[in-house]
Amino acid sequence: MKVSALLTSAGINIGICGLLLFLYSILRKQPGNANVYFGRRLAEKHRRLRGAYVLERFVPSPSWILKALQCTEDEILAVAGLDAVVFLRILVFSIRIFSIAAVVCVFGILPLNYFGQKGGEIAHNSLERFTIGNVPIKSRWLWVHCLSLYIVSISACVLLYHEYKRISRMRLIHITHSTPKPSHFTVLVRGIPKSKEESFDETVTNFFTKYYASSYLSHQMVYKAGKVQKMLSGAEKVCRKFMHVRPTKMEKKLKASLYRCGLCGCSSNSFQLVRYLKPNVKKTDSAISDGAVKDEVLSQHKECGSAFIFFKTRYAALVTSSLLQTSTPMAFVPSPAPEPDDVYWSNLWLPYRQLWLRRIGTLLVSLVCVLLFLFPVTFVQGLSQLDSLQKKFPFLKGVLKMKYVSQVVTGYLPSVILMLFLLSIPPLMMLLSALEGPVSHSTRKKSAVSKVLYFTIWNVFFANVLSGTVITQINVLSSPKDIPMQLARAVPGQATFFITYVLTSGWASLSTEAMQLFPLLWNAIKKYLLRWKAEAGEPDSVPSFPYHTEIPKLLLFGLLGFTCSILAPLILPFLLIYFFLGFVVYRNQILNVYCSRYETGGLMWPTVHNTTIFSLVLTQIISLGVFGLKESPVSAGFVIPLIILTLLFNEYCRQRFHPLFKTFSAQDMIEMDREDEESGRMEQIHERLQMVYCQFPPENSEDDSHDSSDIEGGASTSKKHNEEQSIEISKKEEISIEISKKEDVN
Repeated sequence: MKVSALLTSAGINIGICGLLLFLYSILRKQPGNANVYFGRRLAEKHRRLRGAYVLERFVPSPSWILKALQCTEDEILAVAGLDAVVFLRILVFSIRIFSIAAVVCVFGILPLNYFGQKGGEIAHNSLERFTIGNVPIKSRWLWVHCLSLYIVSISACVLLYHEYKRISRMRLIHITHSTPKPSHFTVLVRGIPKSKEESFDETVTNFFTKYYASSYLSHQMVYKAGKVQKMLSGAEKVCRKFMHVRPTKMEKKLKASLYRCGLCGCSSNSFQLVRYLKPNVKKTDSAISDGAVKDEVLSQHKECGSAFIFFKTRYAALVTSSLLQTSTPMAFVPSPAPEPDDVYWSNLWLPYRQLWLRRIGTLLVSLVCVLLFLFPVTFVQGLSQLDSLQKKFPFLKGVLKMKYVSQVVTGYLPSVILMLFLLSIPPLMMLLSALEGPVSHSTRKKSAVSKVLYFTIWNVFFANVLSGTVITQINVLSSPKDIPMQLARAVPGQATFFITYVLTSGWASLSTEAMQLFPLLWNAIKKYLLRWKAEAGEPDSVPSFPYHTEIPKLLLFGLLGFTCSILAPLILPFLLIYFFLGFVVYRNQILNVYCSRYETGGLMWPTVHNTTIFSLVLTQIISLGVFGLKESPVSAGFVIPLIILTLLFNEYCRQRFHPLFKTFSAQDMIEMDREDEESGRMEQIHERLQMVYCQFPPENSEDDSHDSSDIEGGASTSKKHNEEQSIEISKKEEISIEISKKEDVN
């Protein structure tokens, strides 16, 4: 790739990024976009009254950047939870390590690469002159590359250790100093044996009263909730939507509360809504008690072989979840229960013996997706190589000879096409993760993070490298012992493509993330075309942070940074700009846009640590192959102990920190139990356990207060509703104006 093609790609992406951020600084101040850019703050009802300055809403301002940087880590922890803090620590680690790598490699290695071969085969305007491929064989300066590799690897290990230690300490504080969590007293048991003599409920009661008599408290059965249950739940949601509709002036004059059938036009009492009750039925004289209603609801559903078991202490639940309950390993299978808000109810009724088949099926589908994705990757690599493209498509020679067209085709178009293909991967992996049968939403998202990560690393890095070598007639199907040498030959040649990929998938994606293009478009369609009422302040309308798309992207860029730092250090300045910009954008999004519906306590960090170690070892192996190709046995010999030391460091961290992310310590659980018993909170916790894990929550009865056959009551209700709606709109305007005014003052 020529330098002009890289400059063209950089110019296009910088223009797009600047334009979108410019529009964002204006659109975020408009009251109609408060749902898009301040969803979390609206949901938490952070409202203040401020004066209105209309002209300020149309003046672009970078003050949102200062606002995002001024927020401390403790404030982010209180607002968004530990998972958001861990995500931002990934960015902090990346900024630190690649700042060190940029100083060492850009000022130490890049000049040696560029002036390596004065009269070589590489053209002066080619980006390959900045790679290690321009260094002559048996060069006496290769020791600088080896020394730089040591500095980058040691710095990465030191920073990783401190981050792992810091996040482990934060996780312990999150567990021990938080309010009592129901999940600490609860164990999810699956694979309950089916008996003809007794129900699942009786089987659970008999088993745990017999073997855990001193610590067993109670249990909550899980009921089947398949497609029929989803249809019923959907119908109930629609009915509740209609119940919020107040009577119009015409409806108030009508005594009948019948609804016509859309097919035959007849009326029937069966179509009456629940809110139209008979006058003689009073809310206080209900014939059905709460317990009878619960029994009636549960009797309509069938028990399945899963249950939540509640224990009197955290320690008892911890011991039970870690033990094999019976001599049959697939019967009474215990696992730590997720938090009530995190439970994935639709998967709990799945038979436990079916889960391994689901995991195998999703694995096979993932492998098929990886193989199918090789076709667009090969096509993208064909676009990045102009000579091969002209040979395969001779009729394009005239167009490709145009200077600007060739620069766009080779420098910008390949990375855009690959990025567009990759947009379909995260939703697909989320679907596959849901089909695996996870018991919690956080487990599903964590599984999706791993799948998207493996997919992107293979298809963006390895598949691009290997497909590029196929086009250049390099054999990629040789023995495994030749893989390091093949990577050593191929990676320097593909480094230029990775630079353009960072520009397109990194810089441009951050600007679109800040802009929120799809939510902004959907908000405009709902407001101006569909005329839907805004749902500001409703927690369900506020999106959660897309960890399954952003964490794999950060780790992929980290992999590209490590592997290219020694071979093609020109990528490091572009990566640093991406991480700095990402630090600002993601902090702003976490504070204003996204909400935290569930918390994992930083369980994503071990995946980050292992991926970083993999990137380091891969970089060292590729460097070993490069030094072998350059016939530098001394440098190659020094790389081997570095690989061993990196693996030993990873094993030490795995033994030292990873157990804290797998389970809880008995010491902490016992101390928390003693503290609750001494303070007298244990009885309140036990009472709360009986109601938090409720699969079919009771309906809210707030709408019953709106029922009235009196015309004056209906009129006052309608008037009150209109006032609430106008107040809601004015508050949204005040929020947006207050934010813009405060930022302009800063």
